[in-house]
Amino acid sequence: QVQLAESGGGLVQAGGSLRLSCATSGLTFTNATLGWFRRAPGKEREFVAAISRSGGNTYYADSVKGRFTVSRDNAKNTVYLQMNSLKPEDTAVYFCAARAAPFEPTNIYYTTEYQYRYWGQGTQVTVNS
Repeated sequence: QVQLAESGGGLVQAGGSLRLSCATSGLTFTNATLGWFRRAPGKEREFVAAISRSGGNTYYADSVKGRFTVSRDNAKNTVYLQMNSLKPEDTAVYFCAARAAPFEPTNIYYTTEYQYRYWGQGTQVTVNS
């Protein structure tokens, strides 16, 4: 059974930082492409960041580019989202997602929800102005 568990959310002042973690189990982590999404109040879930199996390729939504960094630690089966210079508009529930892709190139990443099969429950991030 595949499980993804996010942690690290919380309340922060604008300009502050948080690091989200997503611990995975039940899948071969090195075969997984990974992503972060978020759902702000009253809005649809949207893409935030993605990282390839190799970890060498990443992609970001324009709204977070230059402020957020996605990374993965294959030894810990964990993906991270470092969030700096946080803004009130970053307030949302953040979800990690995984796609088992053992036969796909290691440099590929995905940016849409339907491309991911496994999802965590989400962690709340609130940024006060």
